[in-house]
Amino acid sequence: MPAAQRIPLRSVTMWLLLQSLLLLASCLPSAAAFPKGCYPSEEEGLKTFRCSNARLTEVPRDIPNDTNKLFLDSNRIPFLPRDAFRDLPLLLELDLSHNAIASVESGAFRGLAEHLHSLDLSSNRLVSVSKDAFSNLKAKVNLSNNPWLCDCRLQELIRTVDLAAGSSGGIVCHSSAQEEHVGKAFLQVIADTDFCNVYKKTTDIAMLVTMFGWFAMVISYLVYYVRQNQEDARRHLEYLKSLPSKQRRSEESSTISTVV
Repeated sequence: MPAAQRIPLRSVTMWLLLQSLLLLASCLPSAAAFPKGCYPSEEEGLKTFRCSNARLTEVPRDIPNDTNKLFLDSNRIPFLPRDAFRDLPLLLELDLSHNAIASVESGAFRGLAEHLHSLDLSSNRLVSVSKDAFSNLKAKVNLSNNPWLCDCRLQELIRTVDLAAGSSGGIVCHSSAQEEHVGKAFLQVIADTDFCNVYKKTTDIAMLVTMFGWFAMVISYLVYYVRQNQEDARRHLEYLKSLPSKQRRSEESSTISTVV
């Protein structure tokens, strides 16, 4: 075979190796699709996706939908939007601790009710969250170490969720309408105080005060109206008395005719 037609064995080997690498790369998920600092793994037979300390400012979108355990802890996520995890139907554990989460929209955990059994929202910036955000969720929830406002809304939330074991003592009143509650564990406070009942009483009193105010205004108007009419009647009588007798009789007759 002429030398020009001979292909060096080394070149053939390199070409086959390159083709094999390309084929392997096409079969594996692209690492470039994941946010920087995030990576998939398998732990105890469960598919895990870790994004701890990845400086994230939002929930990543390219999380494998067969993920069982998701770690988004120690990031900078400020809020959880509606349907944030809707494409993760097999999720069992979700760690969102040590973020900057101050708001959780209603429906943020939609789609997770059936399988999720652990949700960690500890060490965030939650002050007040609607119970609707956790609607139908069966997971054990950790809400400790947040700057909670102790009020009826928090009381309703605590009654809705199933708190993780040992986490209830970390739900402390950072602020409250009653100063003596600040710094105390919320469960300790509601043992003696029903915030929702106090709120209802306050609302009832406000309604009574408003109704009394309107009633007083109506009575005042009626009194003014009667007095004004009495004053007009008195002036008219004085006017009639001041007229000469014939003209007065004519005025009275005219008045009577008009009335009739």
